[in-house]
Amino acid sequence: MSWEMSGKYIANCNCQMICPCAVDGPPTGPNGECRGSVVFHIASGQLDDTDLSGVDFVFCIQLPSNLTSGNWKVGIVVGDGASDGQASAVERILHGDEGGPFADFAAFYGDWLGVERGNVTFSDGDTPSASVAGHTNLAIESLPGPGGGVTTVKNAMFGFAPEYQIGKGKGSSDLFGLDYAAVYGETADFTFASEMAEGASKGRA
Repeated sequence: MSWEMSGKYIANCNCQMICPCAVDGPPTGPNGECRGSVVFHIASGQLDDTDLSGVDFVFCIQLPSNLTSGNWKVGIVVGDGASDGQASAVERILHGDEGGPFADFAAFYGDWLGVERGNVTFSDGDTPSASVAGHTNLAIESLPGPGGGVTTVKNAMFGFAPEYQIGKGKGSSDLFGLDYAAVYGETADFTFASEMAEGASKGRA
């Protein structure tokens, strides 16, 4: 089977600025953990004959140590607007069953917390934000760069994109009992596929 998806994401976590997890550093959140949420809006995508365009989903994680030490806790929320078939396709992709970068990540999963449905919203703009009704509110205040631009991180081994904006995270989450208050945030366009382009770093989502 083959799949691909592209769109935009926003993430935040309780690590101090800048979150070191994308470069396999030890988390800097309370108790040496990283607790975070990544909300993805799929602008276009599919798994075989299942169209994933317009689906929003949330990837919730707890890393007890540096990323490649494993034993992650992972839970997924798929937006209410997705059909059962779309939700099943997203679950299979994120669980690592369909290959690609999430299959690389799945090697580090320790506790799969399952999939829930919820009212997921995503708003792009000067201040990107996202929410899961009753559980999560995320936003990012980008750090200014020279000449009026924004601060970015480029070519991180485990980044969700080759280059992403970083900033101050705002909001909190209690999904799957992984409570945290946001400190760090990031956002970028993303492209994932079951067969990533030659030269893409192993493990990069």
